[in-house]
Amino acid sequence: MANSRRKLIFNISIGFYCSAVIQICICSQFTSSSIDQFNKDRGAFPVAINGEIFPWHELRLPTMVIPLHYDLFVHPNLTSLDFVASEKIEVLVRDATRFIILHSKDLEIMNVTLQSEEDLRYRRPGRKLTVLSYPAHEQIALLIPEKLMADLRYSVAIDFRAKLADGFEGFYKSTYRTLGGETRTIAVTDFEPTQARMAFPCFDEPLFKANFSIKIRRESRHIALSNMPKVKTIELEGGLLEDHFETTVKMSTYLVAYIVCDFNSVSGTASSGVKVSIHAAPDKWSQTHYALEASLKLLDFYENYFDIHYPLAKLDLVAIPDFESGAMENWGLVTYRETSLLFDPKTSSTSDKLWVTRVIAHELAHQWFGNLVTMEWWNDIWLNEGFATYMELISVNVTYPELQFDDDFLDMCFEVIKRDSLNSSHPLSNQAETSTHIKEMFDAVSYKKGACILNMLKDFLSEEKFKKGIIHYLKKFSYRNAKNDDLWSSLSDDCLESDSTSGGFCYSDSKTASNTLTFLRENVKVKQMMATWTLQKGIPLVVVNQEGRSLRLQQERFLNGVFKEDPEWGALQERYLWHIPVTYSTSSSNAIHRHILKSKTDTLDLPEKTSWVKFNVDSNGYYIVHYEGRGWDQLITQLNQNHTFLRPKDRISLIHDAFQLVSAGRLTLDKALDLTRYLQHETSIPALLKGLEYLELFYHITERRNVSDVTENLKHYLLQYFKPVIDMQSWCDEGSVWDRRLRAALLKLACYLNHAPCIQKATELFSQWMESSGKLNIPTDVLKIVYSVGAQTTAGWNYLLEQYKLSLSGAEKNKILYALSTSKHQEKLMKLIELGMEGKVIKTQDLAPLLHAIARNPKGQQLAWNFVKENWIHLLKKFELGSFPIRMIISGTTSHFSSKDELQEVKLFFESLKAQGSHLEIFQIVLETISKNIKWLEKNLPILRNWLLISI
Repeated sequence: MANSRRKLIFNISIGFYCSAVIQICICSQFTSSSIDQFNKDRGAFPVAINGEIFPWHELRLPTMVIPLHYDLFVHPNLTSLDFVASEKIEVLVRDATRFIILHSKDLEIMNVTLQSEEDLRYRRPGRKLTVLSYPAHEQIALLIPEKLMADLRYSVAIDFRAKLADGFEGFYKSTYRTLGGETRTIAVTDFEPTQARMAFPCFDEPLFKANFSIKIRRESRHIALSNMPKVKTIELEGGLLEDHFETTVKMSTYLVAYIVCDFNSVSGTASSGVKVSIHAAPDKWSQTHYALEASLKLLDFYENYFDIHYPLAKLDLVAIPDFESGAMENWGLVTYRETSLLFDPKTSSTSDKLWVTRVIAHELAHQWFGNLVTMEWWNDIWLNEGFATYMELISVNVTYPELQFDDDFLDMCFEVIKRDSLNSSHPLSNQAETSTHIKEMFDAVSYKKGACILNMLKDFLSEEKFKKGIIHYLKKFSYRNAKNDDLWSSLSDDCLESDSTSGGFCYSDSKTASNTLTFLRENVKVKQMMATWTLQKGIPLVVVNQEGRSLRLQQERFLNGVFKEDPEWGALQERYLWHIPVTYSTSSSNAIHRHILKSKTDTLDLPEKTSWVKFNVDSNGYYIVHYEGRGWDQLITQLNQNHTFLRPKDRISLIHDAFQLVSAGRLTLDKALDLTRYLQHETSIPALLKGLEYLELFYHITERRNVSDVTENLKHYLLQYFKPVIDMQSWCDEGSVWDRRLRAALLKLACYLNHAPCIQKATELFSQWMESSGKLNIPTDVLKIVYSVGAQTTAGWNYLLEQYKLSLSGAEKNKILYALSTSKHQEKLMKLIELGMEGKVIKTQDLAPLLHAIARNPKGQQLAWNFVKENWIHLLKKFELGSFPIRMIISGTTSHFSSKDELQEVKLFFESLKAQGSHLEIFQIVLETISKNIKWLEKNLPILRNWLLISI
């Protein structure tokens, strides 16, 4: 992820070959010279497990042989928990070779034969091939007795078998309990990024697109699902059935999917005739209806927006009982964690509804971004994930405007800024070779920063131009692979004669405002600009100094936790320069002014005298702004006099930027806190919640460090300052989405701070719920709060655990588990961890968020951390190194630490893991975060203490 240039494996010229017959383009890194090297220098090659020389020594597969079609048969046994399978792979030989390299992991290869086109034509038996295995690279080599000839096709037949995996990758088993207490097993696949090789030998890289014909054998009590519609079912002896599915469109291996289960479904038809079905365990069928409604709406939206029909005849969305991530976009068979697809009106809150809608929107966007057009390699995974995350904003705003997702998207950008402003961040486009490194690419930077810079580019180009460009990109690269530059070219070149310009941009005449024309004259290229955002890590800081009608601008790299006076600051600034599309408004005019800041410094002239200027209008830009001189004082004065003179999102960004600048040593904490005083008059709920978020954060920081005087004074200040708005809250589900979210946030805080009226009401509701044997419907917005208060007694905690076992609602189970994790009794917290490790009552998929929640509890922070240290080996048996759960466990149990002793303890633990061969990027992120926390407290605790003494 350090840069976008792919390292060449050999110092040879790279040829670029395109076969018109199969419409595929693959960069040929490995040609006959690779074979020559093998013949001349066998000592440079690894040794297979049988002791023979393995004929390939790179992590990436050679492209001498490419797949065209897989004919795959799979027969899982859900009693013995294994499967037998066979496949025939039609391949095209592009360069003569004596071996074929495939990916394979944990599969027992029983037989491999090769047939030429002539063998197939005359029905001659295939030649049996020798198979070598090199597990370190998850590769097998098929050795060919006679050289395969270039430009000919061959058929490779492989018989194999394996156990259904225990974890969440490859072809694995998942279980659920029925209402009657029966445990049932299903078999499901999850292949992204590099786990198709755990289910069948294959060319498991995104560039090797092919067609797949899939057959699945099953018992009559089950159904089988795959990417494509079922063509027919054949009855076999012994009561077995074999389902045959249509051949897929051309796609990458990580998108192949199949499931054998006993689920029920609800179906509907989209405007274009596509059948959409939601599948879930039979007892949860009633929770599928909202997902169907949302899927139909969103599919219609995307087909119209992209001007490209969804290319398959059906779309299945399946709620999987055991699932590591939120969802997976398998083409035509999208799999979800139950909480990301199912919606129970009795227990799912408005935030739960937004989450389900967002995840469905994200995965359906992938059917175009990622599936139809796929990145060439995992270094550009942000092209998939950043675009799908960005399209959540576009699609949900249109299909469900009442969910008011706009401000959530803004908060998402703020969230990734915390990560991206650390020196341990990485560029969007970044090298990734090993499976572990590739897994680590699926992080906040790829998803959230990717989305945020796309939103910035859309704002810069105009929505119409941006939409034209992405449609051009999707149509041009359909069923193919693409990279960064292909996107930028589409956004630059997709112009009509009437709206093109010589500057590399195009705008609709009807949309072009006068200030936009200034951009066009600057002759800025999309590719040049966006390279500064994708090929270097971090986020810029724009420093503004206003002197009369002159604005002096300066850009720096924004570094959280590194101060300008620190000795390392200068070196960390070197060679960083962005092309920043800045926007600003002034006290004199509501007009949005635009400028491209391409140099370290620049000067702008204001058209008229103004008392203040606000940069990054509506926070569409991905940068922090600092106002030197009297800039911050003038903006604070405006907020106190009439905050509505500034746009709501601009008020949010002022709060955000101010506290971020405190962490960088550019603004004093008391100045940022003074800015929040206007909040008692704030009419925008997202702005009010943003201010509350920072004050609550400071409370938790001081509480964990047991700084009792500051903690007590901050509690008093919060309850005093927000009392009027807390007292206004009702304990019911009513109002807009943001009204309801404000209610949930304020009452949660009030009860956490032991505000008597809050505790009394929550206790009353919890008692009524217990007396009704859990049948009372508590308003969903306050459900988590009521459960959390109830969990503080032994009787309440035990009752909640029993209800957790019985509940069929994933949304309710999440709320109960959170409540259980707030107990102040360590033996109860330890029992939760033990149940999570056992994986029956608390599923293994929920262990990482559980440890995170317990670590956030002052009574559980050391408990969770000690558990991770003592059980690291056991955790790695449950989750792959580099996987999201492992990263969440590491960061969730350590990143809140704020003392030098804790830093040293974590550092020693990470060093011990490195010595054992485990090295993850998250290690450096955590160490940097703890160092930042220590520095923040040293500098700001005295300021916070004094500010509170003055304020209460």
